[in-house]
Amino acid sequence: MRSIAQATAASPATARGWQARWAAIDPLAAARRRLARWWQARLPLSDTLTLTQRNVYILPTGPGWMLALTLLVLLVASINYQLNLGYLLTFLLAGSAVVGMHVCHGTLRGLTLHLQAPEAHFLGQSAVLDVQLSSERHTPRFGIAVAVHGSSQWAWTDVPAQGSAKVQIAFAPSHRGLHPIPMLTAETRFPLGTFRVWTLWRPATQVLVYPAPEIPAPPLPPGEPHASGTGSTHSQGMGDFEGVRAYRRGDALQLVVWKKAAQALASGSDALVSRDSLQMQRHELWLTPERTGLADTEARLSRLTAWVLQADRLGLDYGLRLPGLEIPPSSGAAQRQRCLQALALC
Repeated sequence: MRSIAQATAASPATARGWQARWAAIDPLAAARRRLARWWQARLPLSDTLTLTQRNVYILPTGPGWMLALTLLVLLVASINYQLNLGYLLTFLLAGSAVVGMHVCHGTLRGLTLHLQAPEAHFLGQSAVLDVQLSSERHTPRFGIAVAVHGSSQWAWTDVPAQGSAKVQIAFAPSHRGLHPIPMLTAETRFPLGTFRVWTLWRPATQVLVYPAPEIPAPPLPPGEPHASGTGSTHSQGMGDFEGVRAYRRGDALQLVVWKKAAQALASGSDALVSRDSLQMQRHELWLTPERTGLADTEARLSRLTAWVLQADRLGLDYGLRLPGLEIPPSSGAAQRQRCLQALALC
């Protein structure tokens, strides 16, 4: 027989197991999920939402139901014992609850929500969403929270009179690619906490998720000879340099000869020189899945992503070959974005 301590320690896991089994056999769970999907699909897709009577909902909270029960008990007691002060207290509390319901509903009604387009990010990082709340009302709005629907991470703010406020919320996509923004919700329980007023919002924008770069990044593969055949078949290392040349706009800082730059500044000149890489002159750096030496597709993309970031950091010209797609060698932020986008969507 197990001891009481063992039974107590196992009880949370046992309870979770029973909950999971009950959710699997619950005959109403599938119906509720279908109803939720049908109802959510009826919401329009928009990056800007103005809250009106048609898309703002209100229900009592737990304390609100307790207040209603208390008012009912007070009313019955006042009627039974003919207590004039009891009537006064009952109707005073009821009037306060009604006013609080009106103020709570008006806190969201008329508010405009706008979602700024999120920036692309790497898998494993959270996508940060900037939501701007704007109000044209002459009085401030207090205690407004915004979150991803179903999440417990709320971002709270107050919106000034005829002003705006910005909140940041985040969600973590589970895989690379182009993801729709999940449903968002905004709510308030101001001023008494007896009513919950909320809205649901389906943004139209999408967020691009790049593959997670491999860490630590492996060395770049050797360059391939130019198609014109001017280069030798032997590939030199990235650190072997043939000489120097005048600085060109866009050269990486790692290629600048800082000792010569200091000498030029000492002599009154601002001319900069950069290292002239023989590898860059006679070879092309092509990044392909085959050169990663990996079999798993996601592992290949992770290594290619790390190579793209490394080549961009070094200021090298590089190209990317994927099945059905070839990006010619180039450098700069635009080349990095093209390659990362191709890796995310392939």
